[in-house]
Amino acid sequence: MQVDILNIAGAKTGRTIELPEEIFGAEPNTHVVYLAVKQYLAAQRQGTHKVKTRAEANGSSKKLVKQKGTGGARKGNLRSPIYKGGGTIFGPKPHLYDFKLNRKVKDLAKISALSAKAKENAIVIVEDITMDAPKSKQFAGILKSLQVGDKKTLFVIPEDNDNVYLSLRNIPGVQGSLLSDVNTYDIVNAKVVVFTESVARIFSEEEVAEA
Repeated sequence: MQVDILNIAGAKTGRTIELPEEIFGAEPNTHVVYLAVKQYLAAQRQGTHKVKTRAEANGSSKKLVKQKGTGGARKGNLRSPIYKGGGTIFGPKPHLYDFKLNRKVKDLAKISALSAKAKENAIVIVEDITMDAPKSKQFAGILKSLQVGDKKTLFVIPEDNDNVYLSLRNIPGVQGSLLSDVNTYDIVNAKVVVFTESVARIFSEEEVAEA
C-alpha cells in the first residue's frame, strides 16, 4: 500500500513509500489479537495478593472449649476462620498470571493489529524528526500539525533518541516506542500509529530482503 510521507508541518513532501501488503494488508485475525493483548495484560499483574490462613493468623492456639458436652458446636481456637481476626478460607495466594504464546502467534497478532490500523487509515508517516533539546511544546505542535494531537497516539522511532523521547513522554495520550519494542497491545490501544520515515523504510527493506 502506498502512503504519503508528511513533513513536520503536516504537508505532503511529495514522497511516498510502499508498505508491504504482507504486514499492512493482511486479513486481521481478531482471536490472536485477543490472545496477545490478554497475555500482555496478564504479564503486567504482580500477583502478590496474599491472605493469612489459620496457620498464619495471630492468636492463641488454645482450644476455647472442650470438644463435647457443651450443647454447642465444636470450636477450635481463635485463629479459626469463623472468628473475627481468624484465618481466611481459600484466600488468594501469590502466583503468576503470565502464560506462553508461540512466537508465530505473537507475530500474527502484531500483523493483524497493523493491518486493522491500515484499514482504518490510522497510520501516519512523518519525515524523521531531529530536535536539539527536549521540547514538549514543540513536539505537541508537530502532532497537532499531523492532525493527531487530540488522539491517543503511538509514535514509533527506529532507535533511541533521547530528545524526541523526552519531548513526547509528558504529552497526554502519546506513547513513544522503539520499533523493536512495539507490541500488539500498544498498537490496539492507540487510535493512530505514527511511524517516522526511517521506520517505514525498515518495513520496505525487510520486504525486499525476503523477496
